Amino acid sequence: MDKILRVNMSDQTTRLEAVPAEWAGLGGRGLTSTIVAAEVPASCHALGAHNKLVFAPGLLTGTAAANSGRLSAGAKSPLTGTIKESNAGGTAAQMLARLGIKALIIEGMPAKDAWYSLHVNKDGVTIQEETELIGKGNFAVIEALEARLGKKTGVLTIGPVGELKMTAANISVKDPDSKIRSHGRGGLGAVMGSKKIKFISIDDAGGPGIKIADPEKFKLAARTFAKALLAHPVSGEGLPTYGTNVLVNVLNEAGGLPTRNFTYGSFEGADKISGETMHDVISARGGKTRHGCHAGCIIQCSQVYNDKDGKYLTSGFEYETIWGLGADCCIDNLDDIARADSIMDDIGIDSIETAVMFGVAMEAGILSFGDSKEMLRLLGEEIGKGTPLGRILGGGAGSVGKAYGVTRVPVVKNQGIPAYDPRSVKGIGITYATSTMGADHTAGYTIATNILNVGGYVDPLKKEGQVELSRNLQIATAAVDSTGMCIFVAFPALDIPECLPALIDMINARFGINLTGDDVTNLGKHILKVEHQFNIEAGFTKEHDRLPEFFNTEKVAPHNAVWDFSGEEIDEFWNF
Repeated sequence: MDKILRVNMSDQTTRLEAVPAEWAGLGGRGLTSTIVAAEVPASCHALGAHNKLVFAPGLLTGTAAANSGRLSAGAKSPLTGTIKESNAGGTAAQMLARLGIKALIIEGMPAKDAWYSLHVNKDGVTIQEETELIGKGNFAVIEALEARLGKKTGVLTIGPVGELKMTAANISVKDPDSKIRSHGRGGLGAVMGSKKIKFISIDDAGGPGIKIADPEKFKLAARTFAKALLAHPVSGEGLPTYGTNVLVNVLNEAGGLPTRNFTYGSFEGADKISGETMHDVISARGGKTRHGCHAGCIIQCSQVYNDKDGKYLTSGFEYETIWGLGADCCIDNLDDIARADSIMDDIGIDSIETAVMFGVAMEAGILSFGDSKEMLRLLGEEIGKGTPLGRILGGGAGSVGKAYGVTRVPVVKNQGIPAYDPRSVKGIGITYATSTMGADHTAGYTIATNILNVGGYVDPLKKEGQVELSRNLQIATAAVDSTGMCIFVAFPALDIPECLPALIDMINARFGINLTGDDVTNLGKHILKVEHQFNIEAGFTKEHDRLPEFFNTEKVAPHNAVWDFSGEEIDEFWNF
């Protein structure tokens, strides 16, 4: 029987609770957002005692379904002030699911000035004071815990940035190869730091496992679903071969690759940092061009990137990081970007927010555009050590913009805008503006239809159809985020008729229920409305669903496009 595991850091108590009836049909994002909305005062300080940090595996997490190993983490974001859900791979999600834990809720704050760890196993959770690993980077924490508790131990940890409660801090998750995945956006590492929790270790030995109500129906649906993932040209060919970084050349050609702090739409050094180049470098150096972030991943868009001497440098080398430190900061040295990625993994900071921040910092004159060596120094010596400058940088793009008086600051609700220029790809601009969590490309990935011709085609340079496209994708994404599925299953779901029904069939077979496609759509709508209402109670209005004004006035080459949506047109998004 699934249960809720609740940890109160104020009085150092833990308890197991039955799952309330209204939570029984929820998982992943649907559950984290529902719990945060129900139990966290919307007006509370995100780093105070009244915020809660919630982890929840998805509805299919822990089953044999392909690509179902995602974990949702939720809280009020200290970066944006909005509700937040962040989604990551790794081993923790499947381990929690096999222990029968539907959600882990961490609340309160310790009165004592000490650091703690949580250990989760079949008997519940124990709280222990931690001294050995405080101040250590994430790589050292994982290595030490594997020595202390065994190689199979699941780990959720924060680095020094999270300990110092910088608002771009992330929560790192150990993957099957002891490498790092991240709950990246929104500063949830700072929330974990405010609870004085350095790490959470997980042992799923002896857990009840996952019970499937209709094993034969599940097996048939799972086979159909996996076949669809491998048959689609994006999830079955492009992503496995070149990783997410396949998008550098694609967006560069479309004029939607933000360059030099969103001044231009293309980068002359794009080919040097492209997915094709990265693939060739990895192959030549004996790395891995294909790598899964969790067990059961068949897309395998991750990779293992080695340095020129064949030694491990980083893994999960993503397009958004490479775009941000590359084109946006005008750096064309892939090795230096990989070194930066490794440092960010170790100190525990969001690589998207930090990449956007460096573009603003270069605009401010803190360092020069293209200066990768100073970027590496700032990461390790300033941010990683929490110097006064490091704390400003570690607060993200908005923090640097305010401190240095920069006017071109690409943020929405104080969260850095990711790797697609909204003037050249207007659908993603609607997503950035209206997402309940600040600028977030994964909230409604219109790049699929605007650029990749997946699920049809909506001209990225025209306004027509963009609001509806973003709305439909945000609704679908909220539902997918609740299943524990990787968001990339959306590519075949949009194009291959049997894919989405197979996903729904797996959920029905897992629980012995009879959901329809309309039920799944209604779930997505419900989640968005719950999140939106939390934000309204937190003080957000429709005026916060806007892009920075420079997008309206500065044309971006090569299309000389501007952001030309009125407030009224953007507000139509919420009419559902």
